[in-house]
Amino acid sequence: MYVEGGGNSKSLKSYCRRGFSEFVAKAGLAGNMPSIVACGSRNDAFDDFKTALAIGSETALLLVDAEGPVSVPATAAKPWQHLNVRDNWNRPKNAADDQCHLMVQVMESWFLADTATLKDYFRQGFREGSLPQNPNVEEISKQDVERGLKQATRTSSKGEYSKGGHSFEILADLDPAEIRTRSQYADRFLSTLERLCQT
Repeated sequence: MYVEGGGNSKSLKSYCRRGFSEFVAKAGLAGNMPSIVACGSRNDAFDDFKTALAIGSETALLLVDAEGPVSVPATAAKPWQHLNVRDNWNRPKNAADDQCHLMVQVMESWFLADTATLKDYFRQGFREGSLPQNPNVEEISKQDVERGLKQATRTSSKGEYSKGGHSFEILADLDPAEIRTRSQYADRFLSTLERLCQT
């Protein structure tokens, strides 16, 4: 599983792997875990995914931020269309539709689907009312997600939200069942993992 995240830092990539590993394990895949590769940038994730396909890894998966609204519904199972329009990425010839997955619109969108975990993580001074209130977290723009998290955490005991300092710890704490109910693309991603890892 080739995921966007971790930047260029070895330690952050380690935190990224751990965060995704714990999230996936809690989704019911403990004991049948995929290998997780933290690739840094989304372009690096795509390049690493294409390399894996080229050497014959037919079960490789790509997971990147959508970075914007996705017009194609998850039920259509065509996230490659979004990446082609937004990033001019062409689906590799030997890549199936279910090998490409999106965090919509960004990974932090998942955080908004589990505010109980956010409250527990940031503790005193966390202002839940500052978060965007749209129950469909996939409709909330990247800018509004980031702005809301900063406003909600500014006076918290852990300080203002920062992508490097907090993101992967929060990811590890999230309840996958909560995320699945409010993010159709997260549900699609976890359903694909269940099918591939439990067969």
